[in-house]
Amino acid sequence: MLSEEVKTAYDNFYTNSDVAWRMLGAKYKAQNIVDVCKALKPGKVLEVGAGDGSILHFLNEWNFAPELYAIEIAQSGVDIINGRKLARLKEAQTFDGYKIPYADDSFDLVVLAHVLEHVEHERILLRELKRVSKYIVVEVPKDYRFGVDTRMKHFLDYGHINMYTPTSLRFLLQSEGLDILEDKVSMTAPETVKFNEFVNKKAPKTFTKNLKIELEYKIKKTLGNLLGRKKQEQFANAYTVLTKKSDQNLHIF
Repeated sequence: MLSEEVKTAYDNFYTNSDVAWRMLGAKYKAQNIVDVCKALKPGKVLEVGAGDGSILHFLNEWNFAPELYAIEIAQSGVDIINGRKLARLKEAQTFDGYKIPYADDSFDLVVLAHVLEHVEHERILLRELKRVSKYIVVEVPKDYRFGVDTRMKHFLDYGHINMYTPTSLRFLLQSEGLDILEDKVSMTAPETVKFNEFVNKKAPKTFTKNLKIELEYKIKKTLGNLLGRKKQEQFANAYTVLTKKSDQNLHIF
């Protein structure tokens, strides 16, 4: 169970005014979820660690599933989710960070987007996700990259206590008895980078800076397409994977 200090920190997180920033990021996260779940037609979908409901907003708008559910550790997040009045949202409630308040196999799909990097006991949470759903989609930021040692404080300030590569996440999921069905690497879109630079960081908006952001994205995209999957994974900012419960029972000693 989470400590009261952590719960308070996340409650405060959802009372600030970063709505536009979170919605912009959520649009791309939701698109990644839709992309890896193309072969699924889920009826009931639960988002675990749903934050302020930004991703649910898009899944609702895009008719991703008839029934959407949300659980979140912060009451302030749940209040904002309920305030969105999403037509497909059936229920939003708080939880303790680990114990999911639903019966076995309650859902067709569970979404865990940009949550696992914050979780102290990853495997405990993954086993709960497996308990309530056959299919699980996980997205994590790809923090582990060139120059990562100089950015440790940055990640910790964001509450990231775990760091993944596509390989390490695949290993974690497979070692917990999850089969990987689809996956996707993605880079941060230019409009998101620009928002961060010119709005969040309040940097002067110049033609040169704008062009640099656009060119960097296009060059990395082109190189990734030319040089293949490993290069795409190297340039990626996020990794999204759809899994299902394995038919084999793994015994971890």
